[in-house]
Amino acid sequence: MPAVLVFVGALLAFRGELFAAAERAPARPVSAPERELPRLGRAIAIDDASGRALARFHAALRRAEAHEGQARIVVWGASHTAGDEYAGMLRRALQERFGDAGPGFVSPVKPFRGWNHRAAHADSGGAWRVLRGDRGPVGERYGLAGYAVESQAGGAWASLDTARAETGPRHVGSYEVFFLEQPGGGRFEVRIDDRPAAVVDTDAEATHAGYARFRVRDGAHRVTVRAMDDAPVRVFGVAMERDRSGVVLDTLGIPGSRARSHLRWDDALYREHLRRRRPDLVVLAYGTNESEDVDVPLRRYESDLRRVVRRVRGTAPQASCLLIGPSDRPLAQADGTWGPRPLTQGVIDVQRRVAAEHGCGFFDLVAFMGGPMSMLEWVASDPPFAREDHVHLTWHAHRRLAEVLEAALLEGYDAE
Repeated sequence: MPAVLVFVGALLAFRGELFAAAERAPARPVSAPERELPRLGRAIAIDDASGRALARFHAALRRAEAHEGQARIVVWGASHTAGDEYAGMLRRALQERFGDAGPGFVSPVKPFRGWNHRAAHADSGGAWRVLRGDRGPVGERYGLAGYAVESQAGGAWASLDTARAETGPRHVGSYEVFFLEQPGGGRFEVRIDDRPAAVVDTDAEATHAGYARFRVRDGAHRVTVRAMDDAPVRVFGVAMERDRSGVVLDTLGIPGSRARSHLRWDDALYREHLRRRRPDLVVLAYGTNESEDVDVPLRRYESDLRRVVRRVRGTAPQASCLLIGPSDRPLAQADGTWGPRPLTQGVIDVQRRVAAEHGCGFFDLVAFMGGPMSMLEWVASDPPFAREDHVHLTWHAHRRLAEVLEAALLEGYDAE
């Protein structure tokens, strides 16, 4: 047989095998960006009784846009916030427009399940314990985030690597380790890109906040904190920033927490840390967990929330304030169906009232979702916008929330 016929025969056989393999292989699913997503998540505005709730934040954004300063945001919340999904997407969107001033305040140890940070990869080893302000002793020194990590033995280490960030390499120009000086405290070594930077001794006659700051060449880096002996080293977090104009957003979320958890934290340390972060906008994103607290009268909830907001306003009077309300959370019925949760509207009404009293904005998350019982549609959508537990949101929902929240925060900005 001529060589050319042998070649053609082999080519046809190979082509047939390719078609057969294509028929056997499952169809590649169409990714979300390649198809139209469900039209969930209403574009709503922020309720602003004063008409000036975001004025100070907008002024900070204007300075950042003019390359004359930074706009600094602190976002506290529960599980919707702890994963740094909508907050991380909001951080990235604002930084793309107004400048990237760094990842912000981040724990070097993953403190609990559901915690994540999109702008820095956290890793750790050895024995650490987590102190949670929503569950631990009242008055304990939990710090800015409401949680801290403390080494239990020498050699325990924790790192933050912005070269491995979920959103791609993120640049840093300085690190500031927030830690606790205390009697009997241990020493820790700081290494940057695996090179020693300093040894810090946390032993002190009295207990108070400590800080260790390090400048680096602007770029993606890895910072590591390592306990050098068995004495405890308590770390609250690491502030990662850049010496340039732009936006810094701190994500501070604890799954299962409530706004009143703030009242359990040591007041002096709470205020010192918040002042040190110099926020231009403080966000309190709570209410979903409070909506299940049938044993807590709404008048007590309102009193506690008012105390939290009053403390924020008194500690950071230069900052704008925003409350984000509870998400829709239907109640499972005995017959297997779902019904509205009675407390949700009461929590929304309280938050709207307290926000107005203190000159804060209010973002109605239930209205954003489409109203009471909208969670059922979010769970059933394709792709799902909420999980089967009818509480937590998926990536698609967080992305939509970030889009709507960004637009709401910037409403009126260009017209001012």
